[in-house]
Amino acid sequence: MTQLERSHLAIVRAVDQYGSLTAAAERLNLTQSALSHAVRKLEDQLGVALWTRESRRLRPTQAGEYLLSVANRLLPQLTHAEARLRQFAQGERGTLRIGIECHPCYAWLLKVVAPYLAAWPDVDVDVKQEFQFGGIGALFAHEIDLLVTPDPLYETGLRFEPVLDYEQVLVVGPQHPLRAAPFVQPEQLARETLITYPIAIDRLDIYTQFLLPAGIRPKRHKPIETTDIMLQMVASGRGVAALPRWLVEEYAPKLELTAVRLGTQGVTKQIFVGIRAADAQTAYLRAFVELGREHRN
Repeated sequence: MTQLERSHLAIVRAVDQYGSLTAAAERLNLTQSALSHAVRKLEDQLGVALWTRESRRLRPTQAGEYLLSVANRLLPQLTHAEARLRQFAQGERGTLRIGIECHPCYAWLLKVVAPYLAAWPDVDVDVKQEFQFGGIGALFAHEIDLLVTPDPLYETGLRFEPVLDYEQVLVVGPQHPLRAAPFVQPEQLARETLITYPIAIDRLDIYTQFLLPAGIRPKRHKPIETTDIMLQMVASGRGVAALPRWLVEEYAPKLELTAVRLGTQGVTKQIFVGIRAADAQTAYLRAFVELGREHRN
């Protein structure tokens, strides 16, 4: 009976990532012939083909897809386990790997990281923003230790705690006619250019909780990546935006911005911190969650 080894999983993952044996061999520091031999030997031992060749690329078979899913799940966990064991051997607590699922989450995180690093000098912090809207999978795969998100999913094995309450508001510039309004109604945005982060509409609160329930869409939707440029655009009269009130208040003195309530009741949101339930008693993880709650508004 063939026993799968870590090297087999690494081969499967590398071939999928790089698409050819030549590129995968270079990544794995092997010659192409050595990798070709390893692939044939693995398929012979398993008794099933893992790839089919299409033009110059290798495409996984059904068996290959299954083994690839195993590799994608196990390899990050093995890497994480080795890193943790090295840290234990060196007397270190380790690195806190944080995933971010929203742009304002990052702005909030900056407020917490500095006091956390001061309180935990032997713990490093690594922030990974590539997990936007894929953080739950990253938590389960042990690619991150903690997730900062406005949209928790309460699945078995995970714990989420609210760390920030905030109000989502409309942001307008100094010459905008709505700047003196106590609140804005959805229909008042039908002729506006709405500037947002480059996120699908079904993940934007201004749409899901304010505009779409009223059957309203803005005249134009303009995605912009960074908060600074977004608010510069708003201040110059190029459009309006929707952001947390606390974030707008930080920029308002410099850019003459005004926050206007969305509807008569406003749109309230929370930011959550999620961790794996199995790690709930890990001291430096708990400390981050507790520090986050201290910064809760």
